[in-house]
Amino acid sequence: LLTESPENRLSAVIAQRAAAPQKVSPRELDRLLGSDTVHQGAFLETEDLEEPTLEALAEACATGGPLIVLDQVTDPPNVGAILRSAAVLGASGLVMTRRHSPPLSGALAKAASGGLEVVPVALIGNLARALEELGELGVRRIGLDGEGEATIDAVDLSGAVALVLGAEGKGLRRLTRESCDALARIPSASAFASLNVSNAAAVALYAAAQARRAT
Repeated sequence: LLTESPENRLSAVIAQRAAAPQKVSPRELDRLLGSDTVHQGAFLETEDLEEPTLEALAEACATGGPLIVLDQVTDPPNVGAILRSAAVLGASGLVMTRRHSPPLSGALAKAASGGLEVVPVALIGNLARALEELGELGVRRIGLDGEGEATIDAVDLSGAVALVLGAEGKGLRRLTRESCDALARIPSASAFASLNVSNAAAVALYAAAQARRAT
């Protein structure tokens, strides 16, 4: 469903895909989606994205960018922003639990700005078990923790690596920390050492990208 403006703006893409959109008024979309939804004049019904296996993600990160693993990060805009950074900085995938994680739709997809369609997302049942499986598949698990002994730039981020991040405030849970091979912190230039989790993910992904370039 498209209103007139986006239909004109997307005419080349629509023709390329041989799509047949139905023209509607903005008021009709508001009624369908709710007046508080920022729909930008377009509504598309799709099938769910294909979920990768942990084996596939481990294989991908062995030759590509790191994996991002989230420990109960529940804020949709934060996860969306992480996916956006992951797409830009070449992450091989994202892993998070089916529970205590936001749905892959709505506010998350908007914040991801297309990253949700680029970065494979695996939804798992038990995080500690998934981290154990990743370890068995040869992936080194680096937990981001303010009390980590090493700084993120001093940790070996080459090869198959998973960057594990916890929710703001709570951080990594005890079992998650114990499932990591190493804990690293992002160095701070002042006593103010608190970073938003999506910002921390972007810094860690950049450090990993720099490590890959150096090898």
